[in-house]
Amino acid sequence: MWGGNDCFYRTDILMKIETLKEIIKKKLSNEKFAVLTNLSNGSSEMFKLGTPISKNFINYKIEIENYYNLKKNGIIDGTEIFIQNYIKPVEVIIVGAVHIAQYLIKFLKDLNFNVIVVDPREYFTTKQKFQNIKIINEWPEAFFKKIQTNSNTALITLTHDPKIDEPALKHALKQKFFYIGALGSKKTHEKRCKRLKENGFNDEETDSIHGPIGIQLGGKSASEIALSIVAQLILETNKLNN
Repeated sequence: MWGGNDCFYRTDILMKIETLKEIIKKKLSNEKFAVLTNLSNGSSEMFKLGTPISKNFINYKIEIENYYNLKKNGIIDGTEIFIQNYIKPVEVIIVGAVHIAQYLIKFLKDLNFNVIVVDPREYFTTKQKFQNIKIINEWPEAFFKKIQTNSNTALITLTHDPKIDEPALKHALKQKFFYIGALGSKKTHEKRCKRLKENGFNDEETDSIHGPIGIQLGGKSASEIALSIVAQLILETNKLNN
């Protein structure tokens, strides 16, 4: 039979279990949120901008919001409030299941990006090449009609085929993806941009496409090109987060 302090501890445990369940639920839905813990009394709660804060944390609302916006974890200076931020992973859509994509996937997964590969050419997407990765064997135009994307999404096109790459580029430009990169030579990219302008996109929009893609490291191999692309993506991701 529970009573006295036992009831208090049981309630505290149940609250922690409920908080843990909520953390798991929000992480699965890729929501951005934080968990606040008052180290002086052990109370904790979820936090998102614009949501009410309980009396355990209300006195530190400004400090909490600052740490949240800066995506900082730890004890907030001058308080006994611990904040743990859970940041929504960046979604990277790779169009083209080519050799470079294999290295890109490895780099990106190690860096905790969410990765989807889209290529209507099934012979490029064998299980031997791509394991433990979501492969979509559809034309990009059809694929983008089925998912929600926004300015937190990145696009990397690798096929060199305008019929596959350019519908994806058009979608990314319209949705204002924070990063858009297209593989190909400078001459290929100039022709690509000319076609996009003929389809109604302006100079500012086509200039936002990184092409030729990647930071110029001088590498020629597939792994080196992939590394240059990831380096550029990280640079733009850090701009997004700051």
